[in-house]
Amino acid sequence: MGHDQCIFCKVLKSELEASFVYKGNIVSAFLDINPVNEGHVLVVPNIHCERFTGLPPDTVKEMFFIGQKILKAIEDSKIACEGANLFLSDGSVAGQEVPHSHLHIAPRFYGDKHKMGFSHTTISQINRKALSKTATEISDKLKDT
Repeated sequence: MGHDQCIFCKVLKSELEASFVYKGNIVSAFLDINPVNEGHVLVVPNIHCERFTGLPPDTVKEMFFIGQKILKAIEDSKIACEGANLFLSDGSVAGQEVPHSHLHIAPRFYGDKHKMGFSHTTISQINRKALSKTATEISDKLKDT
């Protein structure tokens, strides 16, 4: 999908309505139209980029910097969440529904019944050798970047 068809690009160009909480030079943030809870915000790069790994480093920094400020504002507001999920789904296989990288800030409350996160029940035993092998593979690639 090109940026001309991207729903977030249309929001950023004011072609579609949104409830903005922040507009900056690098990222903007608006309320999710399908919120997990009241105050669920999306922090979106102002440039079109489908995948997180394709974003410039300054954009990544700004997404999380602004995300932290927004979460603090949510905590200090009447919403007064008791916790939050900050997450980014990268790619459709990971659950990314809009092909424009974005950071979710989802306020959480005790008893809200939303299931988010990972279930670690599928791993019955830690295989330290396998974990170390995987860590080495990732570490070696990290040195290449």
